[in-house]
Amino acid sequence: MMNAIGEFSLFLSVAVAAYAAVASWLGWRSQRGEWVRSGENALLALCGLLTISTAALIYALVTHDFSLAYVTNYSNRTQSMAYTVSALYGGNDGSLLFWAWMLAAFASIVVIQNRHRHRDLMPHVVGVFGVVAFFFVGVMLLLANPFTRLSEVPPDGRGLNPLLQNPGMFFHPPTTYIGYVGFTVPFAFAIAALITGRLGTAWIVSTRRWTIFAWFFLGLGNMFGAWWAYNILGWGGYWAWDPVENASFLPWLTGTAYLHSVMIQEKKGMLKVWNMSLIILTFALSIFGTFLTRSGILSSVHTFSQGSLGYFFLGFLTLVLLVSFGLLFRRLPALQTQNELDSFISRESSFLFNNLMLVGIAFATLWGTVFPLIAEAVRGVKVTVGPPFYNQVTIPLGLGLLFLTGVCPLIAWRRASWKNLQRNFLLPAAAGLVSGAGLFLWGIRDPVAWTTLVLLFFVAATIVAEFVRGTRARQQMTGEGILRALGTLTWRNKRRYGGYVIHLGALLMILAMVGGIFKEEKEVFLKRGETLAIGRYQVHFQDFREIPRRDSAVLAAEVHVSNTGKPLGTLLPQKRFHPGSEQPHSMVGVLSNLREDLYLILVNYTKEGAAIKALVNPLMMWMWIGSYLMAIGVIIVMWPDRRERAGAKYALEGRSALA
Repeated sequence: MMNAIGEFSLFLSVAVAAYAAVASWLGWRSQRGEWVRSGENALLALCGLLTISTAALIYALVTHDFSLAYVTNYSNRTQSMAYTVSALYGGNDGSLLFWAWMLAAFASIVVIQNRHRHRDLMPHVVGVFGVVAFFFVGVMLLLANPFTRLSEVPPDGRGLNPLLQNPGMFFHPPTTYIGYVGFTVPFAFAIAALITGRLGTAWIVSTRRWTIFAWFFLGLGNMFGAWWAYNILGWGGYWAWDPVENASFLPWLTGTAYLHSVMIQEKKGMLKVWNMSLIILTFALSIFGTFLTRSGILSSVHTFSQGSLGYFFLGFLTLVLLVSFGLLFRRLPALQTQNELDSFISRESSFLFNNLMLVGIAFATLWGTVFPLIAEAVRGVKVTVGPPFYNQVTIPLGLGLLFLTGVCPLIAWRRASWKNLQRNFLLPAAAGLVSGAGLFLWGIRDPVAWTTLVLLFFVAATIVAEFVRGTRARQQMTGEGILRALGTLTWRNKRRYGGYVIHLGALLMILAMVGGIFKEEKEVFLKRGETLAIGRYQVHFQDFREIPRRDSAVLAAEVHVSNTGKPLGTLLPQKRFHPGSEQPHSMVGVLSNLREDLYLILVNYTKEGAAIKALVNPLMMWMWIGSYLMAIGVIIVMWPDRRERAGAKYALEGRSALA
């Protein structure tokens, strides 16, 4: 019964999504507000219908209804409840439903937020949401219906892929999808601005938090994916430039560029065409990522390998680009600005160079991702583009970007004077030079590592200088204590100082990346009682342990770790054997501190002993600390300002009184 309700709700959703788009645009053309309201209400109804379908599929998973092909393919009776529920997005069909449901939920929030504002834009915003939802639900029903029934009901299911039965499954896919879907909001407003000719900053200001929200969750999804790869896949790294990893990295890069360059439009009225292009590309790259995972043209642990579905996404992506850039071309005269860069030594130019480097990294990543596909299609030859290509291109651009991260906040708008440069950069430059000398004397001679660390000191010094300067000024004005002045300064200038906190988090993550240059690695076969020495550690293989689990058999190597005779703990690198899976998968043992990680992999085993791969990954802990700090910065930036709340309350009260 629930399955029938869920599928019926999907069929209704297609019609309702189409109605939302058509009614909104008809209402706009005929200037009939009731039609526009009807389209908005249709989006609310769409959210309700897709919520019913999503709840029905979760119910089928939880009750082990193996009459549905999707439930059979991605769950079984031995799976824990948490993984059974997360199977909702563990397969292609369910992930599309999850995507469509989030899209409808975000659309409903946008409709509610804009009941009394942006009335000239809302018909087109609703129309874009309706078209995107129509596409997703339509292809789901045509090619990936999660409520497809089996002719014969099996007694049990195949279960979720063993690699997906990990806590990362609860965080990585949902946050990545939230990021992808969230970029639909600024894209919809951008298209609405292009259609109506309302090309000022109103749509940008209205969607700023939505854009930061989507950018943050996409970045969070990438970080959860990196953590998952580091702790589960058992190869000692966290980023492999896998094509699907790249696909989620691309819109994050262009979204970062957009968030920075849009400040120039708000401040100076410049880069309107550039900003429109960036938000269109960011949304298009989100669809591109979905195309890669569902086209079947890539071999990756992230793909669903649904070949025919990929062509639909490729067609939709082409349509999005043609329509969006067609509208942009039509509005080019209105998007031109009379303002120009006054000087290359100005904050505007530094933001522009920042953007060019971000887009350069995005282009290199895109080219490395699609080149093997082009080579195979044209020449019939399989080509692999590996980390050396990406590192060769992205490291120089990344260093330039890091330098500009320190320059942008301190350089003056329009034209920086020599006095301004001297006052703002003397101490940070000195900090960078002194740190460089110290690093060289300490033995850091690798050119990339040395340059990156010097730039890290320089950028950190510029950020600290900004906080110190602002805090001192506030103390002089108010007489507050240093901590109170610092807190008030940050809270009253959330966008600026929250951005600095985000930059500090990014610096810590880059510090962890530099640590990877000094990684140590050994792989040896240890008999019981034998010891491996690596770095500061002695790794002593004691024996094997068998650990019973509900859903798998686990063989763990019991390894005692010490440092010059001082016990540090016991690690249990494992092989897990899942029923129905031919190959076991590894679970690593990690001993972490602020200085480094000791990372152990059980490569192989015999009756005599274990083949252990040991790595020392310096500074790895700072990768995760940096991501937490970035999250704090985003919260500060997005936190509503008291003045904004008062303004919104006044506007609503005024309109209510008029009504």
